[in-house]
Amino acid sequence: MSDYTVAQIDEIDEIDDGRCPWRPVRHHFGITSFGVNAFTARNAGDRIINEHDEEGEHEELYLVHAGRARFELDGEQVDAPAGTFVFAERGVKRTAFAEEPGTTLVALGGEPGKAYHASGYELWAPLAPLYQEGKYAEVADRGGELADAHPEYEALAYNVACCESLVGRKADAIRHLRMAIDAHEPLRAFAAEDTDLEALRDEPEFKQLVGSG
Repeated sequence: MSDYTVAQIDEIDEIDDGRCPWRPVRHHFGITSFGVNAFTARNAGDRIINEHDEEGEHEELYLVHAGRARFELDGEQVDAPAGTFVFAERGVKRTAFAEEPGTTLVALGGEPGKAYHASGYELWAPLAPLYQEGKYAEVADRGGELADAHPEYEALAYNVACCESLVGRKADAIRHLRMAIDAHEPLRAFAAEDTDLEALRDEPEFKQLVGSG
């Protein structure tokens, strides 16, 4: 018999990075082949989807699971009652608002022609507001354990490394930065220019990591 998991949407706890809260469906089930999240508005008029264009890379499919939504797609408005699919190709600026309380969207996305890669942003998201407030030590304390428990998630490890660098924890920062680069090679070049990592510039291990030594 194949393994399977069942969950109601409201059994998946919401997470919040200071923008629109969402339910991390992909992370909840441990899905590694595609991205999927759910968004629920408490009140009519609430923004459900942050305005974004996926930086021209990802395409997304939205399903209005319950309620009624109003999408804005490159400035055009689309009325979307329950049962409506909305597909946004790469580069389309998108956002959505609830027309009814409890409106829920399910969003699936990926980059055409590439295998899906989970960055682990779901684990970083609750820490993001603390980073924005400059509470780097608290992020380093809380995020370090998470990063060590999930070495496969580069977004978490990289951002924790930045906070550790900002509070002078150089050894921990280099360790988590290495973890991030091992999980996602493109971060090597990004780290070479990141001002959050300025405290590490003269460290031989950092130079070796970013190829500047």
